Amino acid sequence: MSEAILNKREKIIRLWFDMWLQRQDLGISDIFSDDAVYTESWGPEYHGTAKIRLWFEEWNTRGSVLQWDIRQFFHKGDQTVVEWYFKCQMEDERTDAFDGVSLIEWTDDDRIRLLKEFGCNINNYDPYQYGDTPQFNDEKVGWF
Repeated sequence: MSEAILNKREKIIRLWFDMWLQRQDLGISDIFSDDAVYTESWGPEYHGTAKIRLWFEEWNTRGSVLQWDIRQFFHKGDQTVVEWYFKCQMEDERTDAFDGVSLIEWTDDDRIRLLKEFGCNINNYDPYQYGDTPQFNDEKVGWF
């Protein structure tokens, strides 16, 4: 895979993240294929650019992405994995943050055909810190 293609794909992913940070559609139909499938880490799935755009526009009426930092990219063939940190605030003032990974499959013309998010709680702890019987936090699971 050429460096130019990898750079182009990373630029597309950065644009997608920037759209959320800016709360503006800066080209959803340019970066997703018409039949793209987007799966959020906690279950909702959107089919096609029209549904992805609807979700994007509707979600931004209820919340704001405060931070979406890319940590690293991995590329193999027609796939890219991006590791990231995400933080948002909803209109009810609730703030959520988690680590995540997106698995992305590309079309031949470098548009996103499939994007699946996977989330990971940032409040990590050792349940065996005090012995052989696990002690789990009572924390409510959020996005995943």
